[in-house]
Amino acid sequence: MRLLLGLAEGGVWPVILVFLSHWFPRQERARANALWMLCLPFAVILSSPFSGWILDHWNWRVMMVAEGALPLVWLIVWQALIYDRPGEAKWISAAEREYLEKALEGEAADAPLPHSQSFVRELVAPQVLLMTLICFFRNVADFGFLVWLPSAIADAKKLTNTAVGGLVALPYFVAIVSLILNGWHSDKSGERRLHVVATFAIGGASLLTGVLLSQRSPVLAFLFVCLTPVGINGILGPFWAIPTESMAQKASGPAMGLINSVGNLGGFFGAIAVGYLNKHMGGFRCGFGLIGLDLLVAASLSLALNAGRRVASTPGEPEFPDLGRSTVGSHGM
Repeated sequence: MRLLLGLAEGGVWPVILVFLSHWFPRQERARANALWMLCLPFAVILSSPFSGWILDHWNWRVMMVAEGALPLVWLIVWQALIYDRPGEAKWISAAEREYLEKALEGEAADAPLPHSQSFVRELVAPQVLLMTLICFFRNVADFGFLVWLPSAIADAKKLTNTAVGGLVALPYFVAIVSLILNGWHSDKSGERRLHVVATFAIGGASLLTGVLLSQRSPVLAFLFVCLTPVGINGILGPFWAIPTESMAQKASGPAMGLINSVGNLGGFFGAIAVGYLNKHMGGFRCGFGLIGLDLLVAASLSLALNAGRRVASTPGEPEFPDLGRSTVGSHGM
């Protein structure tokens, strides 16, 4: 069943990233990515208490059926309101449609040209392989943290499933803030690489600090642990803007699919590694310490990223102030 779920969801990530590149100019793309990726922390915030409540009253089967039905409801909304490109949408003004089409056509003309090498060789280019490795380390941390945080909280103090679900949701409020702020600042400055490096480093250093403080000051330790999603989630806006801005349009979609699909294997290893260390080391300190180090390794690898040209607005670019600034909000699905 997990394999079937993976087959169903695996194509969503790269397809939506390409989809967003059809709607948002470069100077808005990190914010657009970040706003869409708010689905990740929001899902945890909403589902953790809800899941705990269902488990306290029914069982895991009821929980999975109830939560698995939600995508079927969203499918109706998607079919009715979502369009591939601005030219197809009936719900935006003619002026905004014209602005978007002109801006995106200008970027397409200025995009990197496809290389003469084979399609396979484009997919194994050093930049793609490096981003795949970074994505792998990011998912090691993501799933190791997400899967085992409820157990770590429950082990620290005996609580009901509902209470544990509420505490698990707290770090993901930090994830929301970091996603929005880092995406906004990356677009404002036109810089991508260092925004990825800095957030990875903050998340890793915070989790390691929380591990070191866990015996002496559990409350303070938990506050530092709550900053971990800065590294896990805060990087997503600028990180996923890089392929569409540094690669030929024809290659960026398949490359993002490769980065995401292979990188997702990190989730398997992250969950297994933290569970193994917890079982054999008698607690979560070693497992969460591993996640902290993992994020610092990802920060170091990100220093080698080639983020393409800077994307901040310049005087020579077309200006459409009101609609240009509001695009993220009005098209954020």
